[in-house]
Amino acid sequence: MTTDSPIGEAGRPWGERERDQWRSRQSRRRFYDKDIVTRIDALGDRFERTVYGQVRYAGDAYTLYALRSRVMRPGLPAVLVTGGVHGYETSGVLGALAFLDQAAGAYAGRVNLLVAPCVSPWAYERIHRWNHDAVDPNRNFRPGGPVEATALMDLTQSFANDYLLHIDLHETTDTDRTEFGPALSARDGKVFVEEETPDGFYLVADSEDRQLDFQKAIIAEVEKVTHIAPPDAQGEIIGSPVIAHGIIEYPVAQLGLCPSITNARFKTTTEVYPDSSRTTPDICIRAQVAAVRAALDFALAHSGGKAG
Repeated sequence: MTTDSPIGEAGRPWGERERDQWRSRQSRRRFYDKDIVTRIDALGDRFERTVYGQVRYAGDAYTLYALRSRVMRPGLPAVLVTGGVHGYETSGVLGALAFLDQAAGAYAGRVNLLVAPCVSPWAYERIHRWNHDAVDPNRNFRPGGPVEATALMDLTQSFANDYLLHIDLHETTDTDRTEFGPALSARDGKVFVEEETPDGFYLVADSEDRQLDFQKAIIAEVEKVTHIAPPDAQGEIIGSPVIAHGIIEYPVAQLGLCPSITNARFKTTTEVYPDSSRTTPDICIRAQVAAVRAALDFALAHSGGKAG
């Protein structure tokens, strides 16, 4: 989104006219088929590629793909990895694919794996947080939500009844403060309150079931790859109290966040900070892979025989 002039009137939520104006400012800046689908296809000899939906907006159409274990074994725990719920969060998408390429083989025969690497391809191409309708999929994982959310919900329900683990890969960027936060406030007719951008990796736990030992195990492994975000002067990260080193919490079901879509015993959301002077794109991807591996290792070690 460009920010050269505001859209709409201060204090008044957007209507369709404002959404049309916002859409007119969006342009394709990268290519889902070239960047992502080719990588998904390249993994087809090791994982089963699944089409789980179509996204159609105006003249644009996108096929939604997931990759799953080629051999599904009854009795093994089900594991879900999601990326690109916010399309602009690049390491979430590439981290999910890198995990499949570099690390998932170590878990073959131990889990039934499902990975949806790019949940919101329209937003991926436009490097945006919202979909075509100026809707954030990650606040709308509920019945009647946008197709990016409901298609993924249908997929996960068809894959397994019970899940051991769901890890959702995200980023926190400088544009959250400079671009997407102000846009959200304008869209909803609210006053924008700026928050300090955390410099480093952190996790978001479910406040209804923190699983702090699980979260801490992920932080310990990621800290070997990149730095962990410190709390601000108020002891918070993005306005939420820090409950342990690099860990905050949200009520994921209440907010309609992606980790609410399964009954996974272990769930978390990663947040990588790609704009830090202390990171590179490669470090961000490696941090996501380290997080997935640590989450899997802990979950399997504490599974208690839970099957998928």
